[in-house]
Amino acid sequence: MSEEETIHVADVSEGIGGDATAEPGSPVELPVVDVLTGRSFITGKSGSGKSNTASVVIENLLDSGFPVLIVDTDGEYYGLKEEYEILHAGADDECDIVVSPEHAEKLANLALEQNVPIILDVSGYLEEDTANELLLAVVKQLFAKEKRMKKPFLLVIEECHEYIPEGGGMDETGKMLIKVGKRGRKHGLGIVGISQRPADVKKDFITQCDWLCWHRLTWDNDTKVVGRILGSKYASAVEDLGDGEAFLMSDWDESIRRIQFHRKQTFDAGATPGLDDFERPELKSVSSDLVGELQSISDEQERRESELADLKQELDKKDQRIADLERELEEARDLSNMADQFAQALLGKAEAPYRGGGGRPPAGAERLKSAGAGEDGRNDDQSVLKSYDEAVAATEESESGPDPSSADGGAEVDAASAAADGETPSDAGDVDPETASADSPAVDPAAEDEAGPPDDVDPVTRDDVAESALRFDDAIELGTREAVIEELRSRIEALPELSRGMLRHYRREGASDPVAAHIDAGGDGDSGHAYSRHRPIRRAGLIRHAGRGHYAYAVPDLVREAYADRLEEEQIDEIVRAVETAFVPPAELSYPPDADPSEVTDSGEAGITASADEGSGDGSSFVGDGDAVAEGDAPDSDRERTASKTAIEADETGAAETDAAETDTATDSGLSDAARRFAERSER
Repeated sequence: MSEEETIHVADVSEGIGGDATAEPGSPVELPVVDVLTGRSFITGKSGSGKSNTASVVIENLLDSGFPVLIVDTDGEYYGLKEEYEILHAGADDECDIVVSPEHAEKLANLALEQNVPIILDVSGYLEEDTANELLLAVVKQLFAKEKRMKKPFLLVIEECHEYIPEGGGMDETGKMLIKVGKRGRKHGLGIVGISQRPADVKKDFITQCDWLCWHRLTWDNDTKVVGRILGSKYASAVEDLGDGEAFLMSDWDESIRRIQFHRKQTFDAGATPGLDDFERPELKSVSSDLVGELQSISDEQERRESELADLKQELDKKDQRIADLERELEEARDLSNMADQFAQALLGKAEAPYRGGGGRPPAGAERLKSAGAGEDGRNDDQSVLKSYDEAVAATEESESGPDPSSADGGAEVDAASAAADGETPSDAGDVDPETASADSPAVDPAAEDEAGPPDDVDPVTRDDVAESALRFDDAIELGTREAVIEELRSRIEALPELSRGMLRHYRREGASDPVAAHIDAGGDGDSGHAYSRHRPIRRAGLIRHAGRGHYAYAVPDLVREAYADRLEEEQIDEIVRAVETAFVPPAELSYPPDADPSEVTDSGEAGITASADEGSGDGSSFVGDGDAVAEGDAPDSDRERTASKTAIEADETGAAETDAAETDTATDSGLSDAARRFAERSER
């Protein structure tokens, strides 16, 4: 390549900015070295011809045997394959090869060492982060290899304002492109930035460019940029340029010319679709060897991903096993605690006639202590379970009569009968005469035997044990609900104010996108701001991805999952209402989630009163809080939590009373409904 080699891309046109030394129609040629290694900027509104200009420059370079790498953000450059053997890499099935950041080094090698033109099509990647990661990896490899090779090579970036914006928010990819613009020329790496909005492109990049093409621009902010760089007369003239016409500003001849670019020779895949049928041209294929080299990288990546997936599956199984063991351990602890409660209830029931006595210890206390009870009356896990089994066995024998064949059993029944009659066994030593109450009357054993057991001693049945278990289980469940409410409220209260507003938007809409939620919460329409404030509620699990960039309100789902879908919908609604007091105004709680915000605002206190009249249970409790807020007495978070807790306890109390009522009715099988429900819970 000689220093004087040029490419013919346009002709001089008439009008303001025309070259006075050349006649209209005179050829305009660009020096190849300056194009390949320089920095340039092509701009113009949609339809003005900027992509055609880039394609004409690329076609001329390919005709001369100089490779390029095109970063295609809209999938409009594949038409070059109609005439040139160019590698089309991206994420679509229409590409020659699907690539990822792992292919970056190989792509750079193909471009620089094997002179393979490449279209890096990032339009097919669903995740913007994936496309940025791929572009960053490729540009880094090009920059590093060019430091050693120093081979003239051109990098073309479509929609460059997305990577190097003027307003800030530049990521690592944008910083790397700026680095190429400032230092790439020393290594032979040139760059062309293309954008339809010059006002949105970082001015540090534009002012460093060696040649610039200004196609038609009409927006005031964009024409002001033209005025600052070219002059005021060009700022007004740029609005009247025709399609493909542009002002060319170049450093190599220090001129500004009004030129008309040629029409591209290959298929225009970026043209606006018309009413005519779309006919895709026959495209050239690249060498199978090139695709094979890249495919081997893809195969290796898939193999690693498969291995990682298998390892993750094994890890998930182990995590699930750990969770199952932890749950079994917790259930065993709960059973141990319940057994302790049952044992205490059984002993207390048996000693009921003496609870008003003079300090006489309950019968069987020493036996329970010898079975492993501590000083505070609580048993170790295994000993309590054993005592519970013995207590139940003794209860069943008391209902059916002692087994005469068992000496021990008969002795225990006799001892229990003696305790129920108020008699102290002579060999037990349970009662210390010195510590016995002075006013405790002496008991004649013979008189007791003749009179029989007192009439007011109720037998302890299995139904009593089951009912105690259910009441204890309900108490545990109540604590779990409070814990769930406290956990979800703490997540919400930890959110920034705008993020809570976005969560309120998702509650009202059901499913929406982050930008709409950000605007509704009082933010702007900037997607970067929206996603940054959207991230906390997504990480907290309060919303879930619903597909196609939309997210759905997930608080009810979290409540369902916390109880393994064992709650009724009414109970779920109550818990959700208690959680939502952390971010939803009380007036809005009485409206359905999809109600229009203006209806809630305009209805005021009347809407709250109406909701209170129609609500019931916990719902009325929450509406009551809403009335307090409407009157200017805003409750703090502690008061809201108290209201939520009170409402749930009321519901649990009602449920416990209902269970107790069901226990009184015996079934044909000999077990009451309460006992059957306890047996079912034990099986689970």
